[in-house]
Amino acid sequence: MPGVLQDKVAVITGGTSGIGLAIARCFVREGARVFVTGRDGDRLEAAVEELGPAATGVRSDVSVLADLDDLYARVGQEAGRIDVLVANAGVVADAALGAHIEADVDLTLAVNVKGPLFTVQKALPLLAANASVLVVGSSNSMRPNAQLEVYSASKAAVSNLVHNWARQSRERRFRVNVLSPGPTRTPGLLGVAGVEADRFAEAVVPLGRLAEAEEIAEAALFLASDASSFVTGAELFADGGYTRA
Repeated sequence: MPGVLQDKVAVITGGTSGIGLAIARCFVREGARVFVTGRDGDRLEAAVEELGPAATGVRSDVSVLADLDDLYARVGQEAGRIDVLVANAGVVADAALGAHIEADVDLTLAVNVKGPLFTVQKALPLLAANASVLVVGSSNSMRPNAQLEVYSASKAAVSNLVHNWARQSRERRFRVNVLSPGPTRTPGLLGVAGVEADRFAEAVVPLGRLAEAEEIAEAALFLASDASSFVTGAELFADGGYTRA
């Protein structure tokens, strides 16, 4: 039986680990041809090897506009269109008020705000009619963490951008939505928090646990597929109730 993304062309930025890689796995399983990007060449190569022949890796930094131009030139040459665009690439380089440094603020805003903006804008000529654009936000946009001030603000900015883009759905011919995960079991989170991540989730997430990256990928699949054909401008919080607690 064909997958729900059979013969679709998907581009996933930041697709070499964590949620991005889980989304890529899910899309490949559902029949998509997937272009994944990442800044680290070794991790990109490993991700493509795992994903198999349906995947193409393109080394790219979303904060560098020339890299985005190269990415879309390759997608255009090899696939000719984009049916699903997932702007997932992001960074966490943050502190509490009183401890911010300019370099980390600049990096966070460059990757987390400028990156998604130009990831979408530069994809416009390749977007197929009725394409689905999905921007990965964060539950921190609604429930900011005191240690993640600039990160939380950057994700709130992305939500605002998407709400504006959705108003253009008629003339732009695409749907655009935000997927905002809560605390999720990823190498990045576990590398910083270790076992404290599970304790945190048990204490503050109504479902009492971290999300698995595969669960977030299933939510992304819904927004990418025709199952959400009348959904645009929405923000789906896949957060175990964290933003409502």
